[in-house]
Amino acid sequence: MRLSNKFTLVRIVFAPIFLLLFFLPSYLNNTFNIDTNLFNVVTGWALIPLLGFAEFTDFLDGFYARKRGEVSDFGKLFDPFADVFLHISVLASFTVLGKFNFICLILIIWREITMNFLRMVATKKGVAIAARKGGKFKTCLYIFTGFVLLAVDCIARIGFVIPDQVINVINIVIIVLGWLCVAAAYVSFIDYIKNFGTVLKDEM
Repeated sequence: MRLSNKFTLVRIVFAPIFLLLFFLPSYLNNTFNIDTNLFNVVTGWALIPLLGFAEFTDFLDGFYARKRGEVSDFGKLFDPFADVFLHISVLASFTVLGKFNFICLILIIWREITMNFLRMVATKKGVAIAARKGGKFKTCLYIFTGFVLLAVDCIARIGFVIPDQVINVINIVIIVLGWLCVAAAYVSFIDYIKNFGTVLKDEM
């Protein structure tokens, strides 16, 4: 496997690891009545740097693909797939806890599934749809929203108490970020349709 694709694979592998670490303390507490204070602190310190490294691989795969001449049609498909795989996992984790809007998550999933379908149809026609500026901006919003959610959660895990007034402001910010993610997702999708919609039209 090419080095650039190995970095991309890290994001796919990390998604279930994130879910395991994220829910492990509550699972142990609810299922086995285990005191999970230590687990909360450990995961509180570990999750942000782990997610940070996973997101950093998005830069590394592109950097080494260009540096080593490994840019390929497969990489153009594999990279956005890995991004979505990780970001949906992160946002879904907080949706389960009621900290991220369920409707926003569903709309994001619908967009990503439809985009994946468009990429599959385009591949059949010999066209590899690489990420465009709108798609990259959408991805940045997903990442930023995920880190905001995770930062608040990890602060609580470590034991710091956030004042209620601050929590209320953060909750409003998260709601706004959720809908901004949806807006960016669909605006970028329209851009993809404008540029690659003929692929679907030809098949239909």
